[in-house]
Amino acid sequence: MSHIVFFEKPGCGGNAKQKQWLLDAGHTLDVRSLLAEPWTADALLAWLAPLPVVDWFNRAAPRVKSGEVVPEDVDRDTALALLLAEPLLIRRPLLQVGDERKVGFDPAVVDAWIGLDRHAAQRSRAQSEGCAAGMSEGGCAAP
Repeated sequence: MSHIVFFEKPGCGGNAKQKQWLLDAGHTLDVRSLLAEPWTADALLAWLAPLPVVDWFNRAAPRVKSGEVVPEDVDRDTALALLLAEPLLIRRPLLQVGDERKVGFDPAVVDAWIGLDRHAAQRSRAQSEGCAAGMSEGGCAAP
């Protein structure tokens, strides 16, 4: 099993579920706050650089949901500045095992990477990222 550095938004129901799936699969976690981390451009790009800019953003963040921030309309430098200024905009969780990093929690991808139980691996991306079902926007997306 793997030891995973797991950057979360404390109090997020979706992240709580994801952590439980990982623990149920026998992994150990070093849980850190995505919001409290003193991010630098280089540190954040270690996760984000391989992805298209639109995949850097947390689609459940209030500024994204309201249309104030439109990831499809933001260039790389502007996106990085926005995420550094407001970490709530960063797609989560950020996962690291050794030198390998992943952004977001797609159960099939995580299962292929480090292993999950077969039921967790079958869950859809929509069920595994963002706020837990029934949780109010303020309960998950608010800092």
